[in-house]
Amino acid sequence: MPDFHKAPPAVLSFAATDPSSGAGIQADVLTLASMGCHPLSVITAITVQDTSGVEDVLPIDADWVADQARSILEDIPVAAFKIGVLGNAEIVSAIAEVVADYPDIPLILDPVLSSARGDEFANEDTISAIKELLIPQCTVITPNTPELRRLTLDDDEEDGRIETLASRLIDMGCEYVLVTGTHESTPDVINTLFAERGIVRSDNWHRLPGSYHGSGCTLASAIAATVARGLEISEAVREAQDYTWQSLKFGFRPGMGQFIPDRLFWARDDADERNEAALAGAESTPGSVSH
Repeated sequence: MPDFHKAPPAVLSFAATDPSSGAGIQADVLTLASMGCHPLSVITAITVQDTSGVEDVLPIDADWVADQARSILEDIPVAAFKIGVLGNAEIVSAIAEVVADYPDIPLILDPVLSSARGDEFANEDTISAIKELLIPQCTVITPNTPELRRLTLDDDEEDGRIETLASRLIDMGCEYVLVTGTHESTPDVINTLFAERGIVRSDNWHRLPGSYHGSGCTLASAIAATVARGLEISEAVREAQDYTWQSLKFGFRPGMGQFIPDRLFWARDDADERNEAALAGAESTPGSVSH
């Protein structure tokens, strides 16, 4: 008999394709594997895109999405779910029905409503379905501030405080909300984790120059990986942020558009030098505050 090794924790990602591997399912697979997990994938949509933006999106039939998930879930135990681009309201409903059968598995939702360039991924019907069917099942949701506002503000409502809007997502039923500050005009990127009791932790990260394709996918997948490996939510979020920041620090520009995070930064020939530089950069930023 061969001496089989223990399988790494498996994480199932629901996401759209991205031919550039900057974002989408390819980004999830790279991140999960880099962080010691076995990636499983369910395709929700096929996109025509490059590092500059999205040209078209073809949602997969909702029954096909559900069948992909149920087939693999009947075969492999899953330690966490991660959800990205959803395609349409029917796909949201199909995924919500699948994950509802596994209430003990942590669910990380990256509410990708549009691309960095502004290409739309979700119409109002899709957003309503996300709010009604998925957010109540979420362990962690990771909106940037525009996504947070779009998920919580009514059309006739003025802009609100981040704390107030995050609490609205908590009231919808999710356990934790990690609001990322990449779209704010602060000198550092400030990411804040909220729970029902209020702020759990706040982390400051040196704001890197340039525009990145797939940073949100990387962060949400990294959280799924750290949770799957057994870390408590606060520590999982901290470790995932550190991994994401370093992947951005060593990002590269393979085409004519945005930079792409280097999710395998630690595996390059100059890995030791790169890790030391990243650590020095991280230590030069303001510290974290846990509550």
